[in-house]
Amino acid sequence: MLKPIQVAFVGTYPPRQCGIGTFTHALAKGIAQLQGGAIGTTETVRVVALSNGQKSYNYDPEVPFEIQAQQQMDYREAADFLNLSEIEVVCLQHEFGIFGGDDGAYILDLLGNLTRPVVTTLHTVLQEPTKGQLETLKAVCSRSTLVVVMAQKAIELLVDVYDVPAEKILLIHHGAPDVPFLDPAYTKDQFQAEGRRVILSFGLLNPNKGIEGAIEAIAFLVNEFPDLLFIVLGATHPEVKRRFGEEYRLSLERLVKRKGLEEHVVFYNRFVSLEQLIRFLVAADIYLTPYLAKEQITSGTLAYAVACGKAIVSTPYWYAQELLAEGRGHLVPFRDPDALARQLRELLDNETERDALRKRAYQFGRQMVWREVAGAYIEAFRRALQECREPAIGLRIRERTARPSLPEIKLDHLRLLTDDTGILQHAVFTTPDRRHGYTTDDNARAVVVAIMNWELFKDEEILPLLQRYLSFLNYALDKESGRVQNFMAYDRHFIEEVGSEDSHARTLWALGTAVAHSPFDSILGLTTQMFQQALPVCKSFTSPRAWAYSILGSLAYLERFSGDREAQRICIILAQRLLKSFIDNRSADWPWGEDIVTYDNARLPQALIAAGHYLTEDDMCHQGSRSLNWLLEIQTDAQEGNLSLIGNNGWLKRGGERARFDQQPIEVAALIDACYEAYLVTQGKEWFKSIELCFDWFFGQNDVHQALVDLQTGGCRDGLHSAGVNQNQGAESTLSWLMALHRVHKILHEKHSPI
Repeated sequence: MLKPIQVAFVGTYPPRQCGIGTFTHALAKGIAQLQGGAIGTTETVRVVALSNGQKSYNYDPEVPFEIQAQQQMDYREAADFLNLSEIEVVCLQHEFGIFGGDDGAYILDLLGNLTRPVVTTLHTVLQEPTKGQLETLKAVCSRSTLVVVMAQKAIELLVDVYDVPAEKILLIHHGAPDVPFLDPAYTKDQFQAEGRRVILSFGLLNPNKGIEGAIEAIAFLVNEFPDLLFIVLGATHPEVKRRFGEEYRLSLERLVKRKGLEEHVVFYNRFVSLEQLIRFLVAADIYLTPYLAKEQITSGTLAYAVACGKAIVSTPYWYAQELLAEGRGHLVPFRDPDALARQLRELLDNETERDALRKRAYQFGRQMVWREVAGAYIEAFRRALQECREPAIGLRIRERTARPSLPEIKLDHLRLLTDDTGILQHAVFTTPDRRHGYTTDDNARAVVVAIMNWELFKDEEILPLLQRYLSFLNYALDKESGRVQNFMAYDRHFIEEVGSEDSHARTLWALGTAVAHSPFDSILGLTTQMFQQALPVCKSFTSPRAWAYSILGSLAYLERFSGDREAQRICIILAQRLLKSFIDNRSADWPWGEDIVTYDNARLPQALIAAGHYLTEDDMCHQGSRSLNWLLEIQTDAQEGNLSLIGNNGWLKRGGERARFDQQPIEVAALIDACYEAYLVTQGKEWFKSIELCFDWFFGQNDVHQALVDLQTGGCRDGLHSAGVNQNQGAESTLSWLMALHRVHKILHEKHSPI
């Protein structure tokens, strides 16, 4: 007997309700049994489970490691965990939506650091992928030893669209349970369906399933077949339910009621066990998959129906065309209830034809039972091992050009600073200090951080925080004057009538950012309304920073509403005003728009660069780039080469000496954003060196050689003094750190740079 292969599966896994998880569990169980053990009791099969961060799952013992899908570091740590284990082969279950990053790109961090051969099962292969999907799947296939698909069509697409070598691709059927060939009457009594003709459709419910068309077809048949019963089995898909609740299911129930089909259509809204599913399948006279999209390359529900020997009617999506070929089922056109009703009528009237379909499907399905499929995978694992005969042991030594580890984004301290009103301004060490209340400035920055987090991770846990900060801004904005108030005492009363120009413009920046990347239409509606109320007064501002923030906010807003002429007009006015301040004030050794360099300085050149690019004004871009380079030059220590910021204890006046302390994190976040903006416009890779220089300031590459970041809490200390670090972790510093960290994660995420 051959030595068992030690394999680790990577994918979603029960108790998470997910089709990929069901597949992974069944395949892992089959492989464990073939190799002489039981899942959970043998060391030969292990699972690295993908969790979605919204709930904790009580995994079984075969899951020794869990990846939070939106935490990029977890993928690298999982690779290290596998590399240091006795696992010989990794079997990845790939579906774009279960991994973090754009188009599931975070999985490449795991694959790029593994030292074990990888056999990847592709559950989706798109004929017309987006650019990101194309690049991601190409990279997944490139880093896999072998690629498994479940349909011949998928092989054609991988070769023609994704340039995957044909010899690297294996066709292994979707697995299915081994069920005896039973008469449907055998289990009908368990569903109060004795003496009725049963049509079944099952799977996680979502609008792509085409159930409404099936209900329309049933309505054409019930007068002729009064004993007809259509069972729709399955819970609403978790992602659909999370975003839209039960709206789709309720619309189907309303359709049933409108058609008078309450006695003929039954919904079982639950995620059933395998044993329950088999009883439902056995009871079905006809199995139906009325899916709406032809591009579906696999279907576990259809595979189960074939293996159980069902008479099947389906729309002609790719997988159905292959699986039901040679008389194993009947196909009907998409979105055609009349044609569906005609086909169902023929089968309901013809028991002989139903039995013939059942027998052909069941005979074909013998090769699809999990025992056979597990055996095919074991052969694939042996081939992968043979093709990688000398896998490295231990941790892979990462090349200098590979992406290094980044701290994960932790929001613990942000949450601690946030109460029901908004984010508190200050902290004593790490404890929020209520005596100083809140500022609109900080809540605006918090909106930007929350939006950056949403843009990266699409994790709905950030949305309550975003709503809280937006609520604060909405309260701070006086609808009559169009101005914001800034300082609020802990008793929720503003202690000033009108805030500064800078705080107003910073609010506009936050609102524009939220408009550009709103998670939902409701948030888009609020932020658009607030932005339009806050915009007009910006024309009267005299502060260069207020101009800069207003420009950045307007440009973000115009990403969503590019045709808004008033936003365009004000953006142009302020950009020209900002450029003029630089032209009028600059000299050979002072390329700056004021006679003093104070705080948050890099937002000025950032706005010039961004506006210049938007308006195709080269002078703006050049002035912004020159001033940004100058800021970096005068804030870099000549001896040690670290970032050495202008301190707020005196600033830097023209012709004078710069204050060395107190140095503030807000300046670093602005510099990183400005350098990123410069890169986007110029594509100059040198800007990444400047971003790295600035980012390292948080970790001790600074004038006092002490880290400001608290990696345990996700907070940031308030600044550098000559005697060391200010240990308080207030809102401005923490938000500045989180802006910088999110920005660097985004840069790596977009594969711009090996920072």
